[in-house]
Amino acid sequence: MSRQVDSNIALLLDGLGLEGEENDFCDFTIADQNSVAEAQGITPTTPSNFKPVLGKNVTYVVACVILNEHNDLLMMQEAKESCAGKWYLPAGRMEKGETIVQAACREVLEETGLECDPKTLLTVETAGGSWFRFVLTADIVGGELKTPAKADKESLQAKWISNLQEISLRSNDILHLIDKAKLQKQSKPGQTWHQNILPALTPHSKNLMRLIVVIKKRSTNRMHVLLSEKTSIHFPTCEINPAKSVHSTLRRFMVEMFGADVGQHRPLGLLNLEADPSADGCCISLLVVFRAPLEEVPIIGKCAWHEIPREFENKFLPMITTKNSTIELHVVR
Repeated sequence: MSRQVDSNIALLLDGLGLEGEENDFCDFTIADQNSVAEAQGITPTTPSNFKPVLGKNVTYVVACVILNEHNDLLMMQEAKESCAGKWYLPAGRMEKGETIVQAACREVLEETGLECDPKTLLTVETAGGSWFRFVLTADIVGGELKTPAKADKESLQAKWISNLQEISLRSNDILHLIDKAKLQKQSKPGQTWHQNILPALTPHSKNLMRLIVVIKKRSTNRMHVLLSEKTSIHFPTCEINPAKSVHSTLRRFMVEMFGADVGQHRPLGLLNLEADPSADGCCISLLVVFRAPLEEVPIIGKCAWHEIPREFENKFLPMITTKNSTIELHVVR
């Protein structure tokens, strides 16, 4: 089993998906979360049998930040009556049967006339636990830039923009995404930035958050990762509550495993994202680090620490100490 755990760590460090039914186990379901809430005198608002259905109770949006060799930004001019004439990144809702990459390519083509090749996830944004925006970077590989003569219901036109001050944005919520994409494009070889990672085609019937919780053991100075021992050995996983922020769900899950006095810990970012159009759920693997040593962090849940091989420890350390070495998880308030 130790060999399988190490194999899964290697896959996650490469941004790849995990296969096998043990990787779909859920330690803290919405039913469990509702039971905890009821015990505290709180009436739950999410049904215990909640299942994500795209377009009904969950919304997935894709957006693409595309920069050319001159660092100009690809933007589209909105045609929708509510924001007609305003400018925005090529973006839109995913449709049934699409992968995240396919949805991104479709939106870019429909709104700008250009064909793109997505390169990496830049950010995953969430609002509550039912709205997700998957932000990617991409390269242009074909097509013709949409002119006003080709305006349609998708957009009025598209342009390469060098100065955002020259246009009127639909919303400023994309500014930090643009800044992040420019930083990534300007990063030099050898600088720490996460590798190119695209969503793994692994289906999930529910929206899950897999925790990769790491900690140092003082006596040996070795890094350990937390494993759940419920049913089968796996990384602790909880169901994302659509009525709560992801940070709130994370906090509740950590208390479930470590108690109300859980030590100081910090979510750093995502190692991967798993989603496949054969099911409407997804799974994010979130890296979490404890500040205190292992000896000072008691576990009350059915979990145990597993010592990480040196080769993996050396890969985790830059992720813990350096910005932009994991995919950003941006929780919109």
